[in-house]
Amino acid sequence: MDDAHPDPFAAAAAEERWAMVRGIVAGGALDDPQWLAAFEEVPRHLFVPYYFVGGGFDRLWCEDPDPVRRAQWLHGAYADGALATRIRDGELISSSSQPSLMARMLEELDVREGQRVLEIGAGSGYNAALLAHRLGDDAVTTVDLDPEITESARRHLAAAGYRPAVITGDGARGWPPRGPYDRIIATCTLPCVPQAWLEQCTPGARILAPFATGLIVLRVREGAHGKYAEGRFLHTPAYFVPLRGTPPRPARRPHTRALPRRVSENELFRFLLTLTEATLDPREALALWQRERRPERERFGITVRDGRQWAWLDDPEGPYAWPLPSG
Repeated sequence: MDDAHPDPFAAAAAEERWAMVRGIVAGGALDDPQWLAAFEEVPRHLFVPYYFVGGGFDRLWCEDPDPVRRAQWLHGAYADGALATRIRDGELISSSSQPSLMARMLEELDVREGQRVLEIGAGSGYNAALLAHRLGDDAVTTVDLDPEITESARRHLAAAGYRPAVITGDGARGWPPRGPYDRIIATCTLPCVPQAWLEQCTPGARILAPFATGLIVLRVREGAHGKYAEGRFLHTPAYFVPLRGTPPRPARRPHTRALPRRVSENELFRFLLTLTEATLDPREALALWQRERRPERERFGITVRDGRQWAWLDDPEGPYAWPLPSG
């Protein structure tokens, strides 16, 4: 924040931020000293001047006349949790992700100096600020479909002293003018992997995105018939708002009433259900899950090649594979 508009919360925020970072480190993230410095120095509270609690019925904000509620707002801004920042017609359309999950995703992105990063889903702008702190403003592009979201993200970034490119557009189409990209990171759940992203990537690029209820990491390669991508899921569960601007994934909501509750409520089984919902009946999914000894997320992967994409268990060419919509 510039000297003309000093931050009245700076001192208290520094203490809250220190506590947040120590908690993330204790949880096993932020091994990279450069990402540690980014989380220590980027002021998250400037990116969430207000957010919604209580199921969206209550708003905490930085200008509340009640000092107790202002203190609650600041403390919540540095809690290790996702914050609902924009609700429209009762639907959550934008949030600031859980900081510890952001830290794990950024470390898994495996960036190097001089690389260019495309972020899909600008949100509050906080994640773009962390990337810009690490790589510099010119290396970071963030895209969002909603002009209100991009305008507020741009304003938050400027207040914190960062100026990456903030673009209003369909994230599924990427943003070719600032490519090619060495890394793409999405902060919204994909219905499929957009082919446009592969075309805007350098060979060897890395794509990290929420998919189903997990995080997929894809490596982009150059093949005989063009670029393709393949990779496995991380062990980490992840729940994000859906990517907007793409056709909805053709899927049915699985009926699990006939399944034992201990199974239907199992987090790993729900991941398998979500990943295969367009092709497997819940009872078929359960049989597979039991036969394969309750597979962890890391055994699953996704391949995007020759105009097709599919999810798989253990082996991209093995017996367990499920088609995904084309991007």
